[in-house]
This record gives sequence, structure tokens and C-alpha cells, in this order.
Amino acid sequence: MTDRDAGVDWQWFGQAMASMARDLLAQPSVDATLERITGSAKELVAGCDAAGILLVTGGQVETLAPTEQLVADLDGLQESLGEGPCFDAARHGVRERVFRIADFTAEESRWPAFVPQARKRGVGSMMGFLLFTLDEDFGALNFYAHRPGAFTQGSEHAAVMLASHAAVALSSARTHEQMEQAVATRHQIGEAMGILMAELRLTEDQAFATLRRYSQENNIKLREVARQVCEKGGLP
Repeated sequence: MTDRDAGVDWQWFGQAMASMARDLLAQPSVDATLERITGSAKELVAGCDAAGILLVTGGQVETLAPTEQLVADLDGLQESLGEGPCFDAARHGVRERVFRIADFTAEESRWPAFVPQARKRGVGSMMGFLLFTLDEDFGALNFYAHRPGAFTQGSEHAAVMLASHAAVALSSARTHEQMEQAVATRHQIGEAMGILMAELRLTEDQAFATLRRYSQENNIKLREVARQVCEKGGLP
């Protein structure tokens, strides 16, 4: 089958995905990789008019790699209303990783405030894919169409592949960030230990024990104690 609106031309799709995968490896940053992924949506996902990635970190919403302003507006709408398919899927622990609204002109009981307001902005249908869910942090790759019923099974196959690339890119970024934070924390703790060793004439083990004891007694994380010692030149 070669009509991409009715199904999947696997030969064409395989070649397109292989080409994109090679291109993704050449991208200089995670942001550039995500922009390449969402930018490919209109070509690879039948019916798609816009795409973007919604992130929620500590309750704060951020839009990554939107193909147009509409995407950021819809993410902001979900945040302001406190409802929408992304929020529902993440907050209520829905096992299904894919969420859809096939027709924004029809009544939608799950998101009674979001759907009519999104329809006023020209949205006819959407589908999204959860990329990760961790405590209050989650991400989703969303695809939007101006006409109702725009997405087919073929669209979903293509979208799943794009979502897998986005998930890998975000996971890599989160791991890298965590590693950088861990290294910075170790350096700061080492610096704080050095300050205490010089100020109180302690051994390395005694300095670390002092930091840890202060952390436990005051219910403050060790990295925060180390930061304060570095800033003040000694224990607070």
C-alpha cells in the first residue's frame, strides 16, 4: 500500500527513517535533535500539521522544539486549565502510552474545558505519546492536525518511531545532566571538606563525618551543607 493516508508504504518509510536516523546522529545538540524530530513530523506522519514536545518538571510546563506557536499555546492551555490528554495520562498512571482525540468538534467528557478552547485555535484532532513519567516529571511528543479524523493507523506507526527517537534523546540529556550534577556535587563536597580540614585541623575522614553529621542533625541535604560551607568559609 502506497497511500500514506490509508496505510504505510514500508519501503518509503524505512528509507525515510534510515535517512533521518543518520541525520540525527549528526546533530550538534539535544535541542537540534528534537527540532529535527518534530520537523520531520509533517513529512512522516500522515495528517500532521504541527508537532512539539511538552515537558513538565516540578510542576512547570516547558515546550521543546515546537514547529509553530500553536503547539506552545496548547501546552500553556493545558497548564492553565490543569487538564488535557498529557496531564491526564501522566497524573492518573494510565498504562496506555498513546492518547488520542480524534475529533475536536465532538463533545469530549474527559477534557471538557481543553477541547473547545483548542478547537477555537484551529485544532481538529491530535495524538500524543508519553516519553517518560517520573514522580511529577513527565514528557510527551504531541501531533496536531487542523481537520478532524486526520490520523490513521499508518500515522500512528510513523509517530511511534519518532517518539522512540525523542525518548532516547531526552533520556540521554537527563542522564548527562545527572552526571554533571553528581560531578559538581562531589567537587563541592571536596572543597567543603578542605575548608573544614584547614579551619578545624581535621583529617579527611573527620571532615566528611562533620559534614554528614551536620546534614543529619539539621535535616539538610549534604550537597546543600557543602554549598553553605564553601560560601561562608565554614559551617553555618
